[in-house]
Amino acid sequence: MTTAQILEKMIVFSEGNLHDIDHLIRVWTYAKTIGELEGLDSRTQYILETAAITHDIACPYCRTKYGNTEGRHQEEEGAWIVRDFLRGTGMDEAAAGRVIYLVSHHHTVTGVDGADYQILLEADYIANAEENHWPEENVRRFLSSVAGTESGKRLIREILLPGQEEADRTRAGQVCESGS
Repeated sequence: MTTAQILEKMIVFSEGNLHDIDHLIRVWTYAKTIGELEGLDSRTQYILETAAITHDIACPYCRTKYGNTEGRHQEEEGAWIVRDFLRGTGMDEAAAGRVIYLVSHHHTVTGVDGADYQILLEADYIANAEENHWPEENVRRFLSSVAGTESGKRLIREILLPGQEEADRTRAGQVCESGS
């Protein structure tokens, strides 16, 4: 299946939940953009985009089973749900295995083992921080400790800290001038 067909399948799977659909489209868009800017090869890009589209596939199930969508529940339940979802897509076993791995680790910021994983973390973070209006302190902490791609860092700054980089440079310049 093409990425567009997987996206359509995921929209249908979401059963009209506009919040979930909006979120997966945001994450997919950011992941696609960062992946292309970082120059991923076409196979890795396809895996990344499929993982971004399906990363929260366990949310409806978790809402029912646990009454919430905590990251640990999504990771625990996501593997078997996305495995079923990918059947019939024509995705080869290795690619499907990587998508399953990424979906079942998309809230784990340690042990990142590839550009696809790193970019998925960044794309999901941007969407979540934007949707939930996370404070600047949280964004700066993510930038310094988790963000790893140059493109992801630029997007995080432009989307979540607009104008802050210039303000930081201005403040730094004022400190240097007054300290001289």
